[in-house]
This record gives sequence, structure tokens and C-alpha cells, in this order.
Amino acid sequence: MIKAQNIRKSFGSLEVLKGISLEVAKGEVVAIVGASGAGKTTLLQILGTLSSADSGTLEIDGTQVTTLGDKALSQFRNEHIGFVFQFHHLLPEFSALENVCIPAFIAHRDRKEVEARARELLEMMGLSERLHHKPAQLSGGEQQRVAIARALINNPSVLLADEPSGNLDTRNRDEIHRIFFELRDKLGQTVIIVTHDEGLASMTDRKITMSDGEIL
Repeated sequence: MIKAQNIRKSFGSLEVLKGISLEVAKGEVVAIVGASGAGKTTLLQILGTLSSADSGTLEIDGTQVTTLGDKALSQFRNEHIGFVFQFHHLLPEFSALENVCIPAFIAHRDRKEVEARARELLEMMGLSERLHHKPAQLSGGEQQRVAIARALINNPSVLLADEPSGNLDTRNRDEIHRIFFELRDKLGQTVIIVTHDEGLASMTDRKITMSDGEIL
């Protein structure tokens, strides 16, 4: 699903990624771990096409994304990559259902089809009674589950999560972790998670440890 080769990235004189190469299979749940400053989030941003590498190649679901122009890359990102961050970034003026629908509306998909799929995803997240609640009316765990549903609305090739449970209490953290493995088992979803949570990392199919811009 993902094939990255010799990815390098510097900020000024600081070399953050020093020739990273990795492959992730379809339906695999992979954790990327390491100390702060190891380059985990920079790597995730490049894998998610939010940032570009200085050199190297990146293939996602058969597409060489390093060759795409800005407009094509934005469209590819919207249709093929789902993001879940530590902070949910839900739009406060919209309901849970509306927040989930937004990426699909950006992709110009049929409204009825999108709303039906959004309801399905929110029900999968255990939020069937919260469809019309705005973010301020939801708990932190509920908001993060809405964010996961939003990340899935366009049936992405890969789901990228950056410290997805880092801001949650133990009960909600465990629930979020369970959801990732359910997505793999039920949907064959490919998931890459950057985390400091060793408990979560140990549950994944594979743990990649980074140190000083390299994979150990």
C-alpha cells in the first residue's frame, strides 16, 4: 500500500530524516515509535503528502505521488488518505454528521450517498444517538471517534494517525485503540500510527522504531 524509498528531509541545516525506506502492506496496522525529535511526525506528514521530501520517492496504492502537481496531489490526498490527529480539529459550528460529510462533499460526491455512509460510520463508532450534536456537546472520546469517521468517509487507501489517543483518559484511549483494529478486521483498512503509547504499539502488526531521523 505504501512504498517509501530513501526519504530525506532537512529544515535549514538540521537533517530530520536521513534516508528513510519502508513498505506497509494493505490491511496492516503499523506503529511508529521513538523519542521526541526522532522524526516520526515529519515522516508521517510526508507519507500523508502534507509535506514534501527533499529527495526520495513515495508510492501510495500504486501512484507515484512525488510526481503529482499541487492540484492533483490535493485531490489524491482527499480521496486516498485519511488523517486523525491528537486534537480532533472538528468544525464547531457543524454537527457530528456534517463534520463527517465534509471531505466527501469536497470530493463532489452525491449528497444522499455521503450522508448514508456518514451515518453508517458514526454508528460503527457507537455514535448513532449523537449524529446531530455539535462538538461542544460531545466528550473528548466522542469527538475523536467523529474525527475517525470523518477520516474514513472517502474510503481512504491508508489511515494516518498522529498520537490519536494522547489527549484521552484511559477508558476512551482503549476504545480508540480497539477501533483501529476493528477497522483492519472489518474493512481491511491500512493504518499507520505515530504514538508514544507502548501498549498500543505492542498490539499492532509491526512496530517501527525511529531514532535521530533513521529507522533502527
